[in-house]
Amino acid sequence: MKSAAVQRILLPALMAVALVLSLAYWWLENLPHEMFGTAMFALLGWHLVINRHWFTRLAKGRYDARRIVVVGLHLLLVINMLVLLVTSIVISKSLFAALPIPDSIYLREVHWFSAYWVMMIVGIHVGLHWARVMALCRSFFGQTASSAARTGVLRVTAIIVFGFGVRSFQVLDVWGKLTFTYSLDVWNFKTSVTPFFGHWACVVVLPASLTHYGLAFWRCQSRRRSTQPAASA
Repeated sequence: MKSAAVQRILLPALMAVALVLSLAYWWLENLPHEMFGTAMFALLGWHLVINRHWFTRLAKGRYDARRIVVVGLHLLLVINMLVLLVTSIVISKSLFAALPIPDSIYLREVHWFSAYWVMMIVGIHVGLHWARVMALCRSFFGQTASSAARTGVLRVTAIIVFGFGVRSFQVLDVWGKLTFTYSLDVWNFKTSVTPFFGHWACVVVLPASLTHYGLAFWRCQSRRRSTQPAASA
């Protein structure tokens, strides 16, 4: 059981690390950028194999509003990853440079645009599965039940990191990147490196928190509406 928990936690964590490292293009330069990107897609393939049953269940069961939203967000992530993969191969200067594919400046822009949206949708993906992530963490550390004190600490921590996420969103001009806005502002890796990764980690936490607590509020409202007729009767 613990080995399965390690695999389900470690694999997404490694993918996230490779993805964030790939964003540090002006620090790593091209070859390491492509190597980390290739590693991320290899890990993604492994992740899809492990969770292949999710795709087989798409045609089964009832689709309510919540399931439509969840499936739609997952499919959006799949499409975005495919765009990122195809453009990665087309614009490659190192690992796939031998392929007879003409370079395209436009596809380079699409590649970066897709990469930034992947970060946002990955955050949403984490938020959708946050309860499962916490259950796996409890299983890994041998904790069978949740603690009120631990839950409180985690919620306070989430609020603090959320605040940092809002700040990081501004520092990295993420909105400009997501809207395909051209800017000459890039991170100066000559003066600092570590904060770059910290800011992007907080940026991912931002949509994760919004998604997790948004769904929790949605479930609460749904339960409240479902009990109203019985209460009035």
